[in-house]
Amino acid sequence: MIPISILDLAHIVEGSNSTRTFADSVELAKAAEILNYDRVWYAEHHNMRGVASSATSVLISHIAAQTKTIRLGAGGIMLPNHSPLAIAEQFGTLATLYPDRIDLGLGRAPGGDQETMRAMRRNKHAGDNFGGDVAELLSYLDVPNPSARIVAVPGEGTKVPVWILGSSLYGAQLAAELGLPYAFASHFAPQQLVPAVELYRQAFKPSQYLAKPHFMFAANVFAADTQSEAEYHFSSLQQAFVRMVTGNRAQLPAPAENLEIPPQIQQQTDMMLAASAVGTKEQVVEDLKPFLERLKPDEIIMTSAFYDPKARLRSMELVAEIKEQL
Repeated sequence: MIPISILDLAHIVEGSNSTRTFADSVELAKAAEILNYDRVWYAEHHNMRGVASSATSVLISHIAAQTKTIRLGAGGIMLPNHSPLAIAEQFGTLATLYPDRIDLGLGRAPGGDQETMRAMRRNKHAGDNFGGDVAELLSYLDVPNPSARIVAVPGEGTKVPVWILGSSLYGAQLAAELGLPYAFASHFAPQQLVPAVELYRQAFKPSQYLAKPHFMFAANVFAADTQSEAEYHFSSLQQAFVRMVTGNRAQLPAPAENLEIPPQIQQQTDMMLAASAVGTKEQVVEDLKPFLERLKPDEIIMTSAFYDPKARLRSMELVAEIKEQL
């Protein structure tokens, strides 16, 4: 049975606010724990009125304090926005407070636009040394080194599991070179999914972290008791991607009956949302099977941008019932 995890993008829905989103995220994590999901991850975004997970490590700590066993982590931290030492200290603190429950996924995207990068005092070339920054961060989390001039306290010795996240061949190559687990952002950018996975596995070098490649596949999953209900809820995400394509980002919209999208935009959004499973339990299995057979992932991480938190919890319950079929 393949492990299944959840990527909670902490969407702020239309008419709501961050306070409500955080409460919903706590309920989601509690439900995920009861339903035996493996992990819940949160992603760093900035300057987006519809996403509340900008202070990712703070949100993880808040949710960890209200759960008991489920793994929590960043999917991911955009490392070029930060110093490796600061992230080692943050996640070292989390790992000290919540032992054996914390993951650290790393990406090199800005998590926002050019103006946001300037507001964060990020140099536009900050991502050029991503590989070096990852290696530096790993060293801070490793066993204590008495001769080290710079140490992460808390952090050293925690060995927080580090993942490389990506949507291109670059991340696959780096994860393979460093011998780290790799998660592909196929839930919104699946274009290079197959070549990236193939490259990762072919180029993988065993390390102190992993003896063999470990790949996580991301998908949008909207399960419901009927096909029409699932498609109705999926329309929220479709509308959000239409807004993204047209440069009109906002809070997550309410579902729409009989959603119509202009053909030229429909083609683009369909391509971005190709890694999606929408429908009854049986349909979700049918939608995911081709990906699983082609990619043979070690784990699945699903994201479900429901407007209605109750419908999202029901989707989680339904997916939990079909784990053995995946």
